[in-house]
Amino acid sequence: MVEFRRESGSVLRIAEGAILDSSDIDVEVSEDETMIINMGPQHPSTHGVLRLMMELKGEMVLRTKPVIGYLHTGMEKTAEGLSYIQGSTNVTRMDYLAPLHNELVFSLATESLLGIDMPPRATWIRMLMSELNRLSSHLMWMATNGMDLGSTSMMIYGFREREMVLSFFEKTTGLRMNHNYIRPGGVAADLPDGWYDDVLAICQTIPGRLDEYDEMLTGQPIFRERTEGVGIITQAQAIALSASGPLLRSTGVAWDLRKDIPYLAYDEVDFDVIVGSVGDTFDRFAVRLAELRESVRIIAQIIEKMPEGPYRTLDKKVTPPPRKRIDESMEALIHHFKLFTEGIHVPPGESYVAVESPRGELGCYMVADGSAKPFRMHIRGPSFVNLQSLPTMMAGSLIADAVAIISSIDPVMGEVDR
Repeated sequence: MVEFRRESGSVLRIAEGAILDSSDIDVEVSEDETMIINMGPQHPSTHGVLRLMMELKGEMVLRTKPVIGYLHTGMEKTAEGLSYIQGSTNVTRMDYLAPLHNELVFSLATESLLGIDMPPRATWIRMLMSELNRLSSHLMWMATNGMDLGSTSMMIYGFREREMVLSFFEKTTGLRMNHNYIRPGGVAADLPDGWYDDVLAICQTIPGRLDEYDEMLTGQPIFRERTEGVGIITQAQAIALSASGPLLRSTGVAWDLRKDIPYLAYDEVDFDVIVGSVGDTFDRFAVRLAELRESVRIIAQIIEKMPEGPYRTLDKKVTPPPRKRIDESMEALIHHFKLFTEGIHVPPGESYVAVESPRGELGCYMVADGSAKPFRMHIRGPSFVNLQSLPTMMAGSLIADAVAIISSIDPVMGEVDR
């Protein structure tokens, strides 16, 4: 049979009409022989530029090693060369699915060093935008997770609902993402005319659509088989790996910074912390689906309790004068010019502030030396920390489950490789 197998380069060609006897080909593999393969960094379902080195025995994954760094942008080092006023334009690009949370944690860290308090309206606007951003991020995850597991309908529906939120963002901030809206001292602008009706429409529309997602996926036999008992992580393992967000809560740990270490005005709104019980891929889906409902519940309370007043602090060392005064007053023009050329001078000190992003604990450690630029800034990215749980969840699973497990972590590689 050898004459029928002609090699041309690396391609094995068989003569037309030839029939090979499988017994002529040696396919025996010893029981202790394993194979190492690379998944990515270009794989379409790895949610970014992620490479996984997997050791396989047949179709079973024995070991997994995530390899990161392909998208490295050096944003923390870049922050040292930007003023505090410019800082939000930098950090908003890290987790590009939750840009407003990045801006919020940077602004809160700066304000803690400045020792300034926010007007109530600025605080509640920040809460509103953060919860809307949680909605858009989780909807994006529902869409891509559905696609990863074969539901093209979920991809369409998830993007449809997310578009409602992004349209409001565009109306409020001028951009669909990377907003530079939440800044040290408050927010860039007040909510636009008609904001109440726009947000109310989102709150009235989303719950019914979530019921459709629930009906389409939760009871779907193929979806359940692809997710139940897949990628299990225990409470002890999740805590030991410093996991946070839906990944930690899926194991049954009710840890949410909005409840446990309240910031902004989260202690003035009523909501539940959603937890799972098994810590598998299905629990992580169920937790996020329920969190979407809780975010709608929080947003409905925010729009009813939204106070009047200024949308940024009136401290002249931080806040520029109103734009209309620049045309009327030389002092206002000079004030505006000095603030944006020299920046805000922050007293020496260090602080760490954390917020609950859609992916978990998003922290900002900042060191100030009295100048207008941070001496050092470090971001505790939840995607980066949660990604180290991947080898634990992948061990003993099938290679076909790899995509489902990666998707359930909801990593954003821009934040991992910041």
